[in-house]
Amino acid sequence: MTKIAIILGSTRPGRLGEGVAAWVYEQARQHGGAEFELVDLKMLELPLLDEAGVPMMGRGQQRHTVRWAEIVERFDGFVFVTAEYNHGIPAALKNALDFLYAEWNHKAAGFVSYGADGGARAVEQLRQVMAQLRIADVGPQVTLSLATDFIAYSEFKPQAHQDANLKAVLDEVITWADALREVRAAA
Repeated sequence: MTKIAIILGSTRPGRLGEGVAAWVYEQARQHGGAEFELVDLKMLELPLLDEAGVPMMGRGQQRHTVRWAEIVERFDGFVFVTAEYNHGIPAALKNALDFLYAEWNHKAAGFVSYGADGGARAVEQLRQVMAQLRIADVGPQVTLSLATDFIAYSEFKPQAHQDANLKAVLDEVITWADALREVRAAA
């Protein structure tokens, strides 16, 4: 069965992403079509990239890098839940992406973002990173506005139409993750 990780990309104290990631996970479980797992970068406690070698050239040596590589390898695709901080992605998410290379290749990714403008600029940055990591990112995305999808800018309560937006993301990530299975096997 296809396995999709929902990766919560913010590690910030007081982050709003926990509610968003829980919603994505629950909707994904109801959606079906794949096995879903929530991966919270905060729980991984990855330090700032501390590998001497370049990830593109091979496996890292640090225990936390090996553990992270084993986690990422298990999945066929990803749904990244990301905040937008200062028009970009959270540093913890970029750091986690940079630890690995081959483990990301030939998999699918979708995005659920949140922020003052829905986190759209963070997703645009992520799409550039996905291209380098050889991840096929899907077109549909969920952009959650702090003004309309959160009560008082703090309690997550998505507008009703966001369920359909998330369904489109999940449909595409599962389809592409399945389609890339042969590419992953041949690599």
